[in-house]
Amino acid sequence: MPAPIELHTPRLLLRPWRDADRAPFAEMNGDPQVMRHFPAPLSREESDRVAERLEADFAAHGFGFWALERKDSGAFIGFTGLRPVTFAVPFCPAVEIAWRLDRAHWRQGLASEAARAALACGFTQLALEQIVSFTTRDNLASQGVMQAIGMRRDPAGDFDHPALPAGHRLRRHVLYRLGRADWEVGR
Repeated sequence: MPAPIELHTPRLLLRPWRDADRAPFAEMNGDPQVMRHFPAPLSREESDRVAERLEADFAAHGFGFWALERKDSGAFIGFTGLRPVTFAVPFCPAVEIAWRLDRAHWRQGLASEAARAALACGFTQLALEQIVSFTTRDNLASQGVMQAIGMRRDPAGDFDHPALPAGHRLRRHVLYRLGRADWEVGR
């Protein structure tokens, strides 16, 4: 099993998950505002199952969606990281970068700060050639983070999420990409 990777930014520690993260993770996942671009807020049991899958990624790969901890307070504030895309879409196989932060930590540049560290890890330590990100058409905040970290929209890659039924308001997703060569030029 690979040793888990931890990352540091000026304000954040990106680290593997701890049992103590589950309660604040469930609270965040139960917030209708945080989850408005997902089918529904999660119950505690659903949130715990997600946490188990995220922990399993670290056991399998040594990386995944890292728990985000603020250095100034030690508070768990969400996650950011890299994970293989697990559903069938035309751009796969691929590794995605994603984030979810507790609402109290929005609009402080923390998602972009953490995402930049995750990208650097992906391109340097993990030697990935490309990283993708995707979200619903209406999730302009996440698209703003994607743009802020240098990703480019790929309209030809937009897709209907296979986990959502036809006609679902969130089914259509936009795709962003960033290759290692473009990342190296932009840093």
